[in-house]
Amino acid sequence: MKRPRALRRPHFRVADIAQQSVGGFLLAGPFVVTAEVWELAAGMNWIQATVTAVLVGLIGYAALYRADTGRDVDEEPDLVGIPTRFVSLMTVAFGSVLLLALIFDAPETFLVEGGIGDGAVVATTAKAVAVGAVFSVVGAATADSVF
Repeated sequence: MKRPRALRRPHFRVADIAQQSVGGFLLAGPFVVTAEVWELAAGMNWIQATVTAVLVGLIGYAALYRADTGRDVDEEPDLVGIPTRFVSLMTVAFGSVLLLALIFDAPETFLVEGGIGDGAVVATTAKAVAVGAVFSVVGAATADSVF
């Protein structure tokens, strides 16, 4: 059942990106600087990493459009058929983890100094970003929905 227009949230705004970013960075930080996350990522295969990334998308979609937020996916502006708010959420969820990892020099600290060769650094970093994004997406979607 659709809510009356007066009770629905406004369409996607630039302020929503800022809200998502605050929530995404807030929950991404602790996972970027935890050695166990990087060890876990080093042990993951690509199937596990892909399933983790898909899980991030499912959590984000459910939080934005299936939780009782008053949003209707059909009324959202889209970018090549994908709701702009969802594209922004995924960018923030994965991007905040990657940005913090690079700023904190986590790949160098946890991988190179740990003896992992250069070829595996990029792959392991991508897997670690997927793991961190599971938590970042929760913060980003919550901040977008609450504020």
